[in-house]
Amino acid sequence: MDVNAAVAAAAAIAGVLTGVIAMLAFRWSERDQKRPTRTSLHTDPVLPPGVDTVLSVLRSSAVVLDEADAVVKASSAAYALGLVRGGKLAVEPMLQMTRDTRRDGEIRQVELDLPRRGTGRGDALAVSARVAPLGSRLVLLLVEDLTEARRIEAVRRDFVANVSHELKTPVGALSLLSEAVMDASDDPEAVQRFAGRMQIEATRLTNLVQELIDLSRVQNDDPLEDAEPVRVDELVAEAIDRCRHQAGTKQITMAAGGTADLHVWGNRGQLAAALGNLVENAVNYSPARTRVGIAARRINALGGDMIELAVTDQGIGISDKDKERIFERFYRVDPARSRATGGTGLGLAIVKHVVASHGGEVTVWSAEGQGSTFTLRLPEAAAARDRAHQHPDLEDEAGPSEPSPYEPLPAPEVLP
Repeated sequence: MDVNAAVAAAAAIAGVLTGVIAMLAFRWSERDQKRPTRTSLHTDPVLPPGVDTVLSVLRSSAVVLDEADAVVKASSAAYALGLVRGGKLAVEPMLQMTRDTRRDGEIRQVELDLPRRGTGRGDALAVSARVAPLGSRLVLLLVEDLTEARRIEAVRRDFVANVSHELKTPVGALSLLSEAVMDASDDPEAVQRFAGRMQIEATRLTNLVQELIDLSRVQNDDPLEDAEPVRVDELVAEAIDRCRHQAGTKQITMAAGGTADLHVWGNRGQLAAALGNLVENAVNYSPARTRVGIAARRINALGGDMIELAVTDQGIGISDKDKERIFERFYRVDPARSRATGGTGLGLAIVKHVVASHGGEVTVWSAEGQGSTFTLRLPEAAAARDRAHQHPDLEDEAGPSEPSPYEPLPAPEVLP
């Protein structure tokens, strides 16, 4: 009996010890899980309250780094710019700034040019980087993309320089001609000749100022605020009437065709100016006794039906290298000819801005010595589309008998 009692007591003691050891092991495991590891200290530090929310609404690219230069927090814009790669700040100058700021606590700012990721192009990305301490362990980096602002500033500088140059030419000519008139006061024939030249230069100056005003207006105004259905037939008739005198002087025939009773949606004044500029260019750059054609038609498009207006001439044509730049402000294919015809180099720039602001596009086909075709594509007015759907025979009556706007006019005849 004593032996059995001893065995039972030993088993009880062993059971108690096993339970105690199991409980101690469980407590030790919990404590070990809650204990911060070296890795967690560097990868998951706690941001100060509210910082995460503020960074999420900033327009700038934001990166927060810890004392080991590891990225704690980075916005999606920072990844898009290529600032963060593999959990590290990938731009060495910015990384050096953060280390200097962490050492002395001073706020630093610098502008840098960074290569674009994956584009293979030589142009750089202009950014402004600002570094500031965030608490005792973290550093905040804010990066602002200045590329578009710099581009706009360069365009503005070029525009001012071009305007100054273009204004200086007629103003200088007027000054010289006025001196010539004063010196030739006793020669009525010379006075009349110089006065005629003064009128030409004054007209050129007036046209330049007016086109600058028009260009500024189409760039700043929203044409769809006063949009309305505009009859294409009326736009074509107004453009032809605007150039009738110039065409008659050069014996140029102007012909209109295509689908009748079409409507576009937009600002009537701006659309008339755009089409008028194209027709005027066609007349100015065409030789005498040739033809200028204007054709309109409806085409199907994904976003809704579009109206195409094609202006075709038999002029000098445009080379491939010039076609890429003809819509730039003050760019002239033939500067000498442009000055002779009174061109300012702003007409096609106005056309481009008007069409783009109306949700359309302008394209050009041209071959040197064969002429050019400028095509405007503009959204059709909803009322006109509805009417066309109610009367499907409207287009069939006018469309098939007319030539396609893309067909170039025949070569001009050589007349004595």
